[in-house]
Amino acid sequence: MGARGRRTAYLGLFCAAAILLGYVESLVPVFAAVPGMKLGLPNLAVVAALYLYSWREAALVSAVRIAVNALLFGNLFSFAFSLAGGALSLLAMAAAKALGALDCTGVSILGGLAHNLGQIAVAVFLVDSVWVAYYFVPLAVTGLVAGALIGLLGGVLVRRLSRAAPGLRDETQHRGRPGS
Repeated sequence: MGARGRRTAYLGLFCAAAILLGYVESLVPVFAAVPGMKLGLPNLAVVAALYLYSWREAALVSAVRIAVNALLFGNLFSFAFSLAGGALSLLAMAAAKALGALDCTGVSILGGLAHNLGQIAVAVFLVDSVWVAYYFVPLAVTGLVAGALIGLLGGVLVRRLSRAAPGLRDETQHRGRPGS
């Protein structure tokens, strides 16, 4: 199999992992007391794709994950919240990674906070009230914690995948230590 075929196969695996992690996350009522708070487990696949490939592949994994999980486990509102949060999160993570000022954990934390900001923007639009923005504070706390956990796991995952499957990492676009 050529490089393009391997890349496609690995991206398919990342998409499948993100969808599966989204399903697992829907079964775990971690933050049942505060609606909308989640661990962000599917973002592990997005962070890995961002570090092993580029923002384009990470966007593909994120978009597939959002669409499939919304169809299987959500509704139109969950799709809108996930899409806005996912897009803003990916934009923030890709920019932070490109600047090189943060490691994988810092990039993921920024992504978690940006995801929550995107969700709040949709909520303000849907409710037609800026007062719903107060909800950003508890969301930001969980975004910070979940982002740190996903970032730590993502860094480990990227390093291990780079060693276990040397053809996985796109070396033409990424130089330096895996997961950094």
